[in-house]
Amino acid sequence: MRILGSYPSLRMRRNRKSDWIRRLVSEHNLSTNDLILPLFVREGTKKKEPIKSMLNVFRYSIDELSKVVEKACKLKIPLIALFPYTESLKKDQFGSEAFNPDNLICRSLRTLKKRFKNDIGIMCDVALDPYTTHGHDGIFRNNEIENDETIESLIKQSLLQAEMKCDVIAPSDMMDGRIGQIRSALDKKGYKNIQIVSYAVKYASNFYGPFREAVGSKKKLKGDKKTYQMDFKNSLEALREVALDIKEGADIVMVKPGMPYLDIIKNIKDNFKIPIFSYQVSGEYSLIQNGIKNNIINKDAIMESLISLKRAGSNAIVTYFALEIADQLK
Repeated sequence: MRILGSYPSLRMRRNRKSDWIRRLVSEHNLSTNDLILPLFVREGTKKKEPIKSMLNVFRYSIDELSKVVEKACKLKIPLIALFPYTESLKKDQFGSEAFNPDNLICRSLRTLKKRFKNDIGIMCDVALDPYTTHGHDGIFRNNEIENDETIESLIKQSLLQAEMKCDVIAPSDMMDGRIGQIRSALDKKGYKNIQIVSYAVKYASNFYGPFREAVGSKKKLKGDKKTYQMDFKNSLEALREVALDIKEGADIVMVKPGMPYLDIIKNIKDNFKIPIFSYQVSGEYSLIQNGIKNNIINKDAIMESLISLKRAGSNAIVTYFALEIADQLK
């Protein structure tokens, strides 16, 4: 058989022949600096509650949460993301518990900031779904999400988190115009240095089920979120969303989910000079973790999945594998 081209003077396999040369010429690598650890917090003390649909992921009471954050600090993970499991009795139609200075997130912030100060960053979700009886991210009336009224609630939630020393405000609600309004409100109150990570590109995905169980909104959800989260058939729309949020003052943009949307991450990276976080969501995590558990794939698949997100253009990745991978990298 005749082989065309530069062969045999050019042999691509020469740069793959040994581990040392593969390491020298690798184009993309992962470090602990690329990891963001999501954590679920619940009421009580000495509680470490398993989440049925997410193997090795737990809801922690605040005292137990501190132990996990201490481990994250030792592993040099730069940022954690907090999500509350709100008891049903504290939920209402308007998500009022989100504005309670003694809610789970506020108490967690006070405890963690007192103990760890600036040793690790804390990012808090801004959306109403963990607090509402209907499971939606905003004010739900006549089977519709009220965009502008929801923004007023998100501003209150953001200002409260800022007051509690949250480092990064992360609106995940997908309301139109909320980034500009939140930025303006934070600046007016003197919180000019608090960053906003905008979930600029959050798809109405089928991969969120385990997360909704983790925060207690899955059985509450009435209908779906397709009128405000993005249609997974669209890609150009993502560029418009990012452009708007950059103009409104976002410091970083989030793409959620991660792996099914590698093309979206790449498009954003190619078109905008802004840091990108991607979220390897609960459904992605569960698929990989269950594959490992059932010996369908090996544990190297975790690293492969994270590198794919880096290769596409992610500056950092929210992943439930963060502690495991950070320990491995160490």
